[in-house]
Amino acid sequence: MADEGLRPIIVKRIKKGGGGHHGGAWKIAYADFVTAMMAFFLLMWLLGSTTKGDLNGIAEYFKTPLKVAMSGGSGSGDSSSVIQGGGTDLSRRTGQVKRGDMTPEKKTYDLRAAKNLVEKEEKQRLQQLKVKIEQTIDSNPTLRKFKNQLLLDITSEGLRVQIVDEQNRPMFELAKAELQPYAKIILFEIGRVLNEVPNKISVTGHTDATPYASDTGYSNWELSAERANASRRELAKGGMPEAKIMRVVGLASAAPLDRKDPFDPINRRISIIVMNKKTEEAVARDGIMPELQQEGTEEAPPAPAAPPAKS
Repeated sequence: MADEGLRPIIVKRIKKGGGGHHGGAWKIAYADFVTAMMAFFLLMWLLGSTTKGDLNGIAEYFKTPLKVAMSGGSGSGDSSSVIQGGGTDLSRRTGQVKRGDMTPEKKTYDLRAAKNLVEKEEKQRLQQLKVKIEQTIDSNPTLRKFKNQLLLDITSEGLRVQIVDEQNRPMFELAKAELQPYAKIILFEIGRVLNEVPNKISVTGHTDATPYASDTGYSNWELSAERANASRRELAKGGMPEAKIMRVVGLASAAPLDRKDPFDPINRRISIIVMNKKTEEAVARDGIMPELQQEGTEEAPPAPAAPPAKS
């Protein structure tokens, strides 16, 4: 009875991973394959991006590495080669530059030479304008009669056109700022020619040294300024834009045309200056507060202030 109560113990073992599985060995093989492909494509990229000179140097090195090392470069004793181990010295190559051969040269610009070139071209344009005005005077019967009263020259400020008085042919009424009819014609015709250039205009009035007789303090300074302003108004009537005129001043007898005889009628004149770029910038700087001017900028000497014209 005791043997019948004892039953055998049966242990059932279950095998994992059926016959269709091969473990994780395939993952290692796949990783090796991917690594090899990456290395292959990296090699192909390097070969494609390397210049022909570099490839020749590398090939030469692997052909005779000891000889190249002993010679210090290409095997010919040229130790200054950029590629130690052979190939062409890229720093000495001439001809077509390919990608990766050498660093492009940096361009430099001579600002002073460029500025001088611009000034030279501007001077030539003003000289051509001078010739054109002279041709206009010769071809216009009205202006031709006053040719002796029209003086043209090139100064450091630009092209200067001066309309001067003659003994028997003054531009203005005596001691007044009223233009004579012929002076209006001159200003009208000259203004039309000056409108063809983009340069700014300066108008300056001058008198002779004869003192102005007045008990109110009115002097040649006020007279010259008012005459300059009257000339400006006549230029505007001829179609000259207001923005084109950049400066209107009166200098009285401070800058006589005939220094030997300050009382000569020729000193009574109107000067119209077609300003060059340098003069335009100098005049523009006169109106800028000192703290706003750029550091190191050379200031032009201030022009005499024009008193307000009488209405």
